[in-house]
Amino acid sequence: MRKTTKLRQLIATGKTYYIPGAYDGLSARLIQNAGAEIVYATGGGIARSTGVPDIGLLSAKEVTDRLEQIVDAVDLPVIADMDTGYGNALNARRAAKAFERVGVAGFHLEDQLFPKRCGHLDGKTLIPAAEHCAKIRAVKDALSDDDTVLIARTDAIAVEGFESAIERMNQYIEAGADVAFVEAPRTMEQVERVARELTCPKLLNMFWGGKSPVIPRDQLEKLGFSLVIVPGDLQRTAIHAMQEAAAAILRDGHTESLKDRMATFEDREAAVNTSHYLALNQKFSSE
Repeated sequence: MRKTTKLRQLIATGKTYYIPGAYDGLSARLIQNAGAEIVYATGGGIARSTGVPDIGLLSAKEVTDRLEQIVDAVDLPVIADMDTGYGNALNARRAAKAFERVGVAGFHLEDQLFPKRCGHLDGKTLIPAAEHCAKIRAVKDALSDDDTVLIARTDAIAVEGFESAIERMNQYIEAGADVAFVEAPRTMEQVERVARELTCPKLLNMFWGGKSPVIPRDQLEKLGFSLVIVPGDLQRTAIHAMQEAAAAILRDGHTESLKDRMATFEDREAAVNTSHYLALNQKFSSE
């Protein structure tokens, strides 16, 4: 079964899927090993992994190169962040073809002005709703696989208010988007209204420390969100761990003080399936 078809089937079940964010092949593999059914490729995480902030600095080529590594590392459907499509409708169309070529099962496209910034940062600017609808139609027309899932994202709450966000999203769904992603609802009431007023499948971006409330799992599942992404928390955890390890090495010359919190050598190799590759090497060795 194609991963695009699998993703559509998962969304159609009516269940709520919690999706951690990957930013490279290793983090994607760890998400799969933890038992996830979908992987989210976080655009912000990919940007930060190169040492730059999530403000639209990476090119489509840089992102698709990383997406190819993420997709190849797992057997699961991958949902990717296509930001604004890297420009106008024609740029978005070209980016969509590239995302599809590397094997993502779905992606979201947002209505910020290019270059964008992280959805939970202030100072965002939007393009007109009609322009974003044109982008959505251009992307849908470009896709060769009808099962590729197009997720429309609006950042309108922070710029134009909640009512505008709902109005925009209804236009985006009418233009051809499959899933609605209203970024950064500020209150539980707004989350409930998104769930109630949009009748299509919905995605929620929820993480500790963001602008949206962290909602208990049982409450969120009752609201009927299909997809709940937690984009940056693996990377945030890794940042803290690497800071501690670097400090220990510089202070002590080793990391013995952290040994109970580090992966063992064996766990590290298991995470990337080293034994499988060694067996393949043996199988196809000329000797």
